[in-house]
Amino acid sequence: MNPMVRVDVVIPVYNEERDLEPSVHRLRAFLRENCPYRWRIVIADNASVDRTPEIGRRLAEQWPDEVCYIRLNRKGRGRALRKAWLESDADVMAYMDVDLSTDLSAFMPLIQPLVEGRYHIATGNRLHPQSRITRSLKRELISRIYNFIVWLLFPRRRFQDAQCGFKAITRQAARELIPLVANQSWFFDTELLLRAEQRGYTVWEVPVIWREDPDTRVKIVRTALEDLRGLWRVRRTPHPSPIYTDPEAGLPGLGVSVRNLAVTLKRCHEGIKRSVGNPFTALHTVRLCHTGVRIDFSLGCGLPRTTRIPREIPRERG
Repeated sequence: MNPMVRVDVVIPVYNEERDLEPSVHRLRAFLRENCPYRWRIVIADNASVDRTPEIGRRLAEQWPDEVCYIRLNRKGRGRALRKAWLESDADVMAYMDVDLSTDLSAFMPLIQPLVEGRYHIATGNRLHPQSRITRSLKRELISRIYNFIVWLLFPRRRFQDAQCGFKAITRQAARELIPLVANQSWFFDTELLLRAEQRGYTVWEVPVIWREDPDTRVKIVRTALEDLRGLWRVRRTPHPSPIYTDPEAGLPGLGVSVRNLAVTLKRCHEGIKRSVGNPFTALHTVRLCHTGVRIDFSLGCGLPRTTRIPREIPRERG
């Protein structure tokens, strides 16, 4: 084992009481046998209402050094990945669907180029000539049509499969790219890859053995409409400003919760009052990089104006 490299494997779950425990057992056995790095399984529960929280907590208590359970109070696979990846201190972070529809034999080929520093983001490619796929004709047609639409809107993109639930990213790339991803649900995958290429990253793709889960939670029509809206938004905003990345944020448009904004405004008001005497006659700008909000106190204006500013995240070298 190489203790210098840490790998987190995130499993986002919503109402997965049937599949969660056997999948964690299977993944844990695989990692113990095949992964030479320090690893951890992270169960990212996004607002499950069945026995998933109970099972997740029990697994984390059973193997505290190998399994971690985190809970979000709002739904969304993208929201769960955002929280798990941004809060991780691992060198490489991966995720896979809880049903393990992608065979685990592709896991080490997925992460190895990232560990070696040759790539910073990777994905499974079900359209690769060497991939072996088992799924219905309906799902096959939908997948190919969707990827064709992605190609039409982004003819320069180099990756083939936008939605395979089998991806990995380095900590450096996650800190740069995730603040650029606005979607909190199923389109998170596609947007992450598109934003990566827009920022100059090359996406590493690996062939996979993949089988369709007949009990999938994906609502195909609703997800397709969400994806089409997302594709058009990404096309119109090739250079987006980073957004506030708290997955529990209450105001997604502004990117800051009401409570945090109220506290911030109160502190700014008190600070300006102490420095200039009258906050309503001062021209003052406060940069708040931890919230991604700029607050302008303008002459004669009693209420501040809030706008988003780019988050200042230093690039890591290496």
